Amino acid sequence: MATPCMRVVAATLSPALLGVAACALGLGGGCSSVRAVDVPQVACDALPSWREGAAKERIVDIVARATAAGSPEFVPVEDRIAVFDQDGTLWAEQPFYVQLAFAVDRVKALRDAHPEWETEEPFASILRRDPRAVAAQGEAAVAKLMAATHGGMTVDEFRATVRAWLDDARHPETGLLYRDMVYQPMLELLAYLRTNGFRTFIVSGGGTEFVRAFAAERYGIPTEQVIGSEAKFVYDADGPRSEVRSTGEIVFLDDRVGKPIGIMRRIGRRPTMAFGNSDGDLEMLEWTVAGDGVRLAAIVHHTDKAREWAYDRDSKVGRLDRALDRAGGDGWLLIDMARDWATIYPAATARDR
Repeated sequence: MATPCMRVVAATLSPALLGVAACALGLGGGCSSVRAVDVPQVACDALPSWREGAAKERIVDIVARATAAGSPEFVPVEDRIAVFDQDGTLWAEQPFYVQLAFAVDRVKALRDAHPEWETEEPFASILRRDPRAVAAQGEAAVAKLMAATHGGMTVDEFRATVRAWLDDARHPETGLLYRDMVYQPMLELLAYLRTNGFRTFIVSGGGTEFVRAFAAERYGIPTEQVIGSEAKFVYDADGPRSEVRSTGEIVFLDDRVGKPIGIMRRIGRRPTMAFGNSDGDLEMLEWTVAGDGVRLAAIVHHTDKAREWAYDRDSKVGRLDRALDRAGGDGWLLIDMARDWATIYPAATARDR
């Protein structure tokens, strides 16, 4: 029989995440009665994969203060906005970004149609199985790669291509499907915030349409609540039906200063909470806490070499240096993966025990 907790969350989650929410809400626990405009905190343990400690306590405390009717720190439902970086915050990003792995596989799939790629960079490096060399060639090479592998398709075609790839593509080190390398504690946090009236958004440096292909299924976040780097679109009315196609050319980079700009362009409000993991999220974090009232800036610090990866200042992917200093000096929440998370991925592996 559905408990009150389950009924509250079922109204805010996609079917793919109801199982996560049921676990997160403890099945047998009870919740306070809920009104549409006054959503209180969940009384049962909504964050079971978070170890008891300062990080979990601070999140629960801020949510309680923001949602308690009559509290001087009460945040109206329309202002309850939580934004999340994706790579390294919601799913794994080592040893290279998942979208880059997708582009690499696309080059291999399109190889026969482009014999010139055998000697033309950055494609030649990919065909030599050296994706790190692509990253070393800089932003121009990555932009060229994205245009060649992401352009020309309609939006529906591109999203279907991404979904099909995610059905089979596996991480070279863990052997897990990339789509299964989402962080269980963050899935619980997303569900917990939505239960308490927050709208959750992804704000990623990755491509908007790439993330939109799976955001609803993986995170319970609808396509219109995904903000990312944007490609140029063209309108095509020459076929049997009109379509919108991507050229693959990047016209807006949603990274660093682009993140608060992208949030303002798409949402029009300063978030109440922001979660990131790298220097690319610094401006989003500092802009979030610069507002009035109760605020939270949080960084997922990758400290768990045994179950995931340990990296920060010296990493070429997801470098955390300036933001790490700011977290310590400005009182931002530093989520220590090894200390604060009891599990990493939804499906436990040998690295996740």
